[in-house]
Amino acid sequence: MKTYRVTLIPGDGVGPELAEVAKTCLEATGVSFEWDVQTAGEEAMKKEGTPLPERVLSSIRKNKVAIKAPITTPIGTGFRSVNVALRKELDLYACLRPCKTYAGVRSRYQNIDLVIVRENTEDLYAGIEFQKGTPEAAEVMDFINRYSSRKISPDSGLSIKPISVSGTERIVRFAFEYARQNKRKKVTAVHKANIMKFTDGLFLETARAVAKQYPEIEFTDCIVDNMCMQLVQVPEKYDVLVLPNLYGDIISDLCAGLVGGLGVAPGANIGTNGALFEATHGSAPKYKGLNKVNPTALILSGVLMLRHLGEMKAAEALETAVAEVIREGKDVTYDMKANREDPTAVGTREMGQAIIEKIKRGK
Repeated sequence: MKTYRVTLIPGDGVGPELAEVAKTCLEATGVSFEWDVQTAGEEAMKKEGTPLPERVLSSIRKNKVAIKAPITTPIGTGFRSVNVALRKELDLYACLRPCKTYAGVRSRYQNIDLVIVRENTEDLYAGIEFQKGTPEAAEVMDFINRYSSRKISPDSGLSIKPISVSGTERIVRFAFEYARQNKRKKVTAVHKANIMKFTDGLFLETARAVAKQYPEIEFTDCIVDNMCMQLVQVPEKYDVLVLPNLYGDIISDLCAGLVGGLGVAPGANIGTNGALFEATHGSAPKYKGLNKVNPTALILSGVLMLRHLGEMKAAEALETAVAEVIREGKDVTYDMKANREDPTAVGTREMGQAIIEKIKRGK
């Protein structure tokens, strides 16, 4: 049996509890793991002076696969976000966010099965900013004012929005390859090309060119504000959505809302040389150590990891077990009960154990 060496980042707040439950659920599938445990976030900051030590990056570069529980980014350290830093340092250019309804989860919608593919490295989130009143901002404004008919007010802060052909090609190709491998039928590029013709326009033009290489998969495009309306009104019309960074951030949370919230929304950040799987919610420090928080998002991120490793049978077994526990509604955490004060709600570990029992019965 093959053993997979995987970097495990326990995270902060409720992270360690979630990480332990996800770990045991993954092991219950029968897949063999060697866990390379690496701390990051607040604990690392206290001991090593940085929330993201080089040893964490080295571990992921070596193992190529990591799973991470939520991390708290320490305030006042100069880090915009530990999560953003991981993506940037490891060039994890594709953010994968499946949003799927599971029977038993409270939602206004049924039968949602969407996949968000968000570009992770460019757009307004690239971090190219100039603070109001600085000499650098003044210099950039002077340059722009010389070449643009639209003058910038001198009391402005500036953010630069880069979108490249190469960055767009690889994210759109990722979306189409994902669609092909997972028997998806349609990819929709989301943009604002009607207004931002030289950035979003380039994104759309490049997406159309890549789409021609996948004739068996339907390709459409949609303006981002219309996309928001479409997802609320007729989400069943859509399948895989591919988006620039900012729109992808917003739409992925919108889609998570369609299926019951971030507590059931898995995530992955994938690049050419590595993949990082993570829950999309925060570290909820006020619940630390209370054995209370829903572990579903991180366990489903483990399902994505199993698929990435090619362990399809194990992935199916784990997702089926999660779905059955949620559908039955008995061994679930308080947030998944019809009444959040329901005294029959179980803890994080107990929900994980119920999922493991389902896996065992299915073998």
